[in-house]
Formats: sequence, C-alpha cells, structure tokens
Amino acid sequence: MQNEFAEKTILVTGGAGFVGSNLVRYLLGLEAGSIHVVDNLLSSERDNIPADPRVRFTQGSIASDRILAELDDDYDYIFHLSTYHGNQSSIHNPLADHENNLLTTLKLLERIKDFKRLKKLVYSGAGCAVAEKTYDDAQATPEDAPISVNFDSPYSISKIVGEFYLVYYHNHHGVPAVRARFQNVYGPGEILGAGEWRGTPATVWRNVTPTFIYKALKGQSLPLEGEGLTSRDFVFVEDIVRGLLACAEKGAPGDVYNLASGVETTIRQLADTINELTGNSAPLLFLPRRDWDHSGRRFGSTEKSKRELGFTAQVGLRQGLERTVDWTRQNLDLIERCIQKHADRMTPL
Repeated sequence: MQNEFAEKTILVTGGAGFVGSNLVRYLLGLEAGSIHVVDNLLSSERDNIPADPRVRFTQGSIASDRILAELDDDYDYIFHLSTYHGNQSSIHNPLADHENNLLTTLKLLERIKDFKRLKKLVYSGAGCAVAEKTYDDAQATPEDAPISVNFDSPYSISKIVGEFYLVYYHNHHGVPAVRARFQNVYGPGEILGAGEWRGTPATVWRNVTPTFIYKALKGQSLPLEGEGLTSRDFVFVEDIVRGLLACAEKGAPGDVYNLASGVETTIRQLADTINELTGNSAPLLFLPRRDWDHSGRRFGSTEKSKRELGFTAQVGLRQGLERTVDWTRQNLDLIERCIQKHADRMTPL
C-alpha cells in the first residue's frame, strides 16, 4: 500500500496537545519528511512534542500575525487542531474562546487561501455542535443533521462557525478543506492540568475519562452529574488519528465526516468500567446535573465515514480504557506536576 505521507511536509496547529501530539508521533512512524508544530501551550505541554529532527516547533498562536507571516506555500498537508479547550472554559471566558478557537481558523484560512501546493487542510470539528439536545433516546447524529441556533457554549459556537468559514473558503478560494467532526476522544497523552490556568477547575478536570481514571487510581469517588445518565460516543485517540489521516487522503474538499465509534455509552457505564479496571472501591459521588449542558444523550453516525473514507473505529472502549489506565499509571508524576501548577487556584471536584 502506498504511504501518502512519506516525505511530505506537514503543518500541525495544536500539535503539542492531546490529539495533535498523537498525530505527530503517528506521522513520524509513516516517515513524514518534516512536521511543523505550532502551539501556544495554553492547554498543552512541550513535553508532548517528540524529540525528532524532523519536527520543528514554533511556540505561539496560529492567529499571531508574526507566525502567519512565516508560513510559506510549502506544506503538503495542514491539520488544524488548535482550540480553546473545552465548553466550561469557553463559558467562563467567551472572548478567549473567540481568540483561540475561531479567530485562529479564520486567520489561518486567510493566510493560506492562495497556497498552490496544499493537498488538504483537515479541521477538527466538534460533534457536540450539531448533536440534538435531548435526554430522550438518542439517534445517531449524521453529518447533515439540522443545526440549531441554540448552543450550550461559546466553544460549540466557535467550532460550527469555523466549519462555516471552511466551506466559504473552499467555495470562494478553492481551499481543499475537509471537516472532521470529533466525538469524545480519550486515550494516552491527555495530561490533566496541561498548560496555563484558564479560570475554572476545568483547566485540570478537563475531560471525563482522564479525570475518572486519575481519581480511580487514587482511590477517590468518581463524580456523576445527573446520576450519570448522560451518554457520549467515546473514540480512542489512535482511531481519531487514523480518521484524520483518512480525511486527508480520501476526504472530499468542502465535505464533512464524523470520526465516531457509533456506540452510545452512559457516563455511569464509563465510571463502572473504570472502577473495575482500576480496582477502585470508593462509592460514586452523585451531583446535580450541569445546568448549562442540555446535550444529554448523543452518539455519532458512522455510515458516511465508513462508506467514503473506509474509516471505522477499531479500538473498543474496554480495550482503550485498559491502555489509557496503563499510560496514566506510568505517567502519574508528569500528571501530578501539571495538576500542582494550579493547586493554589483550584477547588476540589
């Protein structure tokens, strides 16, 4: 099989982050020629960037005029993964979300709109931006689902408006942009507390899976809002990376694809599995439902990505959790150093 990425020149914005760093390592294994990582380390750690002579790191925002001016028309692929991490951080500071989650996309598109060498730009969209807001039985969300104007967070708004801009720049300037809609990604490399303080405990307790695994390994109670009845589509990071590469290689410019497992898992089921895998016997901690979150149950449709990209998630939830628990055990020192950076400003969860 031909390796499309061998010897290619690739830009990864947000390449020090959880998904970005996993993508960079995978591309190195595919013999990429050179990888340019741009990351402001707002929600990531420099330790995540592989020490490889093929990787060049620029610290700063991709919205920086200085950094944009340094981008030349010599990239074969661009993976635009930089984001203002998380719904709760965006609710706390919508302006910071706009600056780091939407303006980044618009300014990058404006800079590269006349690039000739570029084969594909792949954008990390968010499944939560289009999923139906329901606590009733969920249906798999297809790529062409109707988009409501009722959003739960500035993060979701920024992500979907970013998609609007990609379609515009494809239609008007021919930018070969493909939108990849993530579901709930988990796996090795997601460091609790990575980056700078962003105003809320979500800076540390950023996503449910790494939070649950860390607390379970420490013998603590796992917090369940609304009895844990909400559900998500959990996708292992290795599968997300494979999906991003499939979007780059086979995705139609201007189009959108779900990167989903297609499996609905409740947060209670997630908690029970993690407690079992870690041997945690602490009782669950039941908390009120989050008042801002109306996206109770959701999972993504896999039909289009399977049909057009040949992409299906390969790592089941239990296997993925086992691998993530092992990685967390091996990296507790790093995780706790990052958590400790915010200890004087953090309230317990």
